Amino acid sequence: MITKISNGKIITENEILKDKNLYIQDGIIKEITSRDISCDNVIDAEGMYISPGFIDMHLHGGAGHDFADGNPDAVSEIACYHCKHGSTTIFPTTLSASYENIVKSLSAIKYAINSGNIVSNISGVHLEGPYFSKKQSGAQNPCFITAPVKKDYKRILEDYGDVIRRWSFAPELEGSMEFVQELFKSGVIGSFAHSDATYDEIIELYKKGVRLITHFYSCISTITRKKGVRILGMTEFGYLHDDVFVEAIADGCHIPVDLFKLLYKIKGRDKICLVTDAMRCSGVDDEISEIGGVPCKIKNGVAYLMDESAFAGSIATTDRLVRFCVKQAGIDLCSAIKMITANPAEVMCLKNKGRIKTGFDADLVIFDENINVKKVMVNGSEIKI
Repeated sequence: MITKISNGKIITENEILKDKNLYIQDGIIKEITSRDISCDNVIDAEGMYISPGFIDMHLHGGAGHDFADGNPDAVSEIACYHCKHGSTTIFPTTLSASYENIVKSLSAIKYAINSGNIVSNISGVHLEGPYFSKKQSGAQNPCFITAPVKKDYKRILEDYGDVIRRWSFAPELEGSMEFVQELFKSGVIGSFAHSDATYDEIIELYKKGVRLITHFYSCISTITRKKGVRILGMTEFGYLHDDVFVEAIADGCHIPVDLFKLLYKIKGRDKICLVTDAMRCSGVDDEISEIGGVPCKIKNGVAYLMDESAFAGSIATTDRLVRFCVKQAGIDLCSAIKMITANPAEVMCLKNKGRIKTGFDADLVIFDENINVKKVMVNGSEIKI
């Protein structure tokens, strides 16, 4: 069956195409053309924007659930909630926890994937922790934070390497080099996170191939001084190396608008990946919640630790990230969309996603001038929102 989407403004990486029709066949983008092709179904975009489906490479939960709950039904409900906001591909993210609970989470996610009841694409799991710096634990439960435990991570990679796509860790910990080598052997992407590392501690793992920083500015080191000498940290490392990608929680809270403008000015549209880092309270009205056993409160559109000393997580959705970039940070729409589609697709090695291009998967979002999502398609099938 061939579906035609007409009367829309098609967002590509560098321009917005008007007076073009988008044709889909068997879940794949067949052609983008101004000519008419015989079709079985027509969708009128009503003058709105047609975007590649959003790719969220870092989210913990939503709709009252967390991937760490270890419940396959919860996995499906989280995916459904975020898909309605444009996230056609997600990477469920775990938290620092015991070995047993990490395995429980992985088992539930894998079961949910194999069940075929997920509306969006789950293209792999992101393990966030527990190999972090306790000084930069943030809302991660410090009870479970540790240096890499070889017997644990080897078992996890052996048993769940087929679904694990990425693992975030702190590079300064003892055993990190061997850990990274095991990740790469298993085809898993390494990412720096929750780290108090100095530049010298980071650079050796960078040389081994780590090219990603998890939630930039959140729980990572910056310039310190030792006997008057300034020592660079993770923040400066990220800025200095042009080939390093950085995640940005662009909810307007984790990174204030002027700081986001600075990040965009230095790293540019090609090396930033927008992520929600959403927790279970995204999409619900709860004022008190928890993340990994750490209590938190919801206030002013973000989650705080109970003493409000720091953020505990995000309640954002991907459409909110795009809206912030365009409406508050003044970034052009093509660039904002690239940071939530093509860039994460590149980082996570998704060859046929992240672009509206012939031969790519027909994961699409139709939204209005205010980035309000009106239609979502996953593999060519419209999702009820």
